[in-house]
Amino acid sequence: VQLVESGGGLVQPGGSLRLSCAASGYIVSRNCIGWFRQAPGKEREAVAIIYPGTYSSFYADSVKGRFTISQDNAKNTVYLEMDSLKPEDTGMYYCAADGGSICGRFAGDYSYWGQGTQVTVS
Repeated sequence: VQLVESGGGLVQPGGSLRLSCAASGYIVSRNCIGWFRQAPGKEREAVAIIYPGTYSSFYADSVKGRFTISQDNAKNTVYLEMDSLKPEDTGMYYCAADGGSICGRFAGDYSYWGQGTQVTVS
């Protein structure tokens, strides 16, 4: 399994970014994928998770209404659209795969991780 994130960068408050997570060796349409972020000195936290089959999703309270997780099955890629960005959204963003049968909301639930992409809102 390989996960490759892209799309991070420096953006002003109120701006937008779209992150991509391209998966290989893992079918995103059949399994859960999560986006996590980690700020310096803080634990890695779930931002959004998309569930297989139902296309339902989980969002952290801090990003509800601003972030949208989606997937392109033909490209085997999951996206995180981030709007109205705030300085507190700054951190390294990771996508994660294989969250177990319940698609857990904790970093320890996931077996595979990408290398991360840095998002800085300033």
